Amino acid sequence: MSHLLEVCNLRKHYQRGGGILTASGKGERFAAVDDISFFVAAGETFAIVGESGCGKTTLARILLRLIEPDEGKVLFEGTDLLGLSPKDMRTYRRQMQMIFQDPFASLNPRMKVGEIVAEPLAIHEPQLPRTESLAKAGEILQRVGLGEDALPRYPHEFSGGQRQRIGIARALILKPKLVVADEPVSALDVSVGAQVLLLLRELQAELGLTYVFISHSLPVVAQLATHIAVMRAGQFVEFGPAEMILTAPEADYTMELLAAVPELPRNPVV
Repeated sequence: MSHLLEVCNLRKHYQRGGGILTASGKGERFAAVDDISFFVAAGETFAIVGESGCGKTTLARILLRLIEPDEGKVLFEGTDLLGLSPKDMRTYRRQMQMIFQDPFASLNPRMKVGEIVAEPLAIHEPQLPRTESLAKAGEILQRVGLGEDALPRYPHEFSGGQRQRIGIARALILKPKLVVADEPVSALDVSVGAQVLLLLRELQAELGLTYVFISHSLPVVAQLATHIAVMRAGQFVEFGPAEMILTAPEADYTMELLAAVPELPRNPVV
């Protein structure tokens, strides 16, 4: 398998607000991402697991260049994204999409669902007629378990699980190669989250997607991951094949994460 994504020596520092002042009078600096390297093969799910504040969301946003790192490289199909101009980055951005954590906050409440799902087409394929964009939106909504009748409705008319499906449809309408899923089920109850995980697994098999999956829960990523990295204070404390991390972890912190959350049902029913 070829490497779709390769990350080399990423670092990102922030100023700690309102905390200890250094001799220069500025807040203490800390590393949100501290010398992280890994690669993801096409078709895999690389899960990054750690507690809140460990740097995993910062890392996810650097991968899509929503945040610029201080150092390092992000290679997508061999091209360093961090060296691209905004115009050239736009070409790659359609191949890399994100599913956000909060299905309530990530959807514009003033837009109809059809407009929300078709919005990436309006940005990347502005020449496409509106009727064709909405038809494509209807198709992908159907694939994620919502019918075309969702198109004229507003986000507030849907449950949390349905809203996350709308977010997934929006991420997939451009047929990306890489999807970064940032805690996509943490705002949902366990049974609804299990349904969404099953959907993501089905879509991966059907569309040949590659996932970078961010979570605070090892039992959640166990449903999807081929490889797992356990992150703490900006660094990977261990990473490797999912089975190895889940059954024979070496780091004490990994063992704590495994013990902390009850496991999801193995075969959730949609």
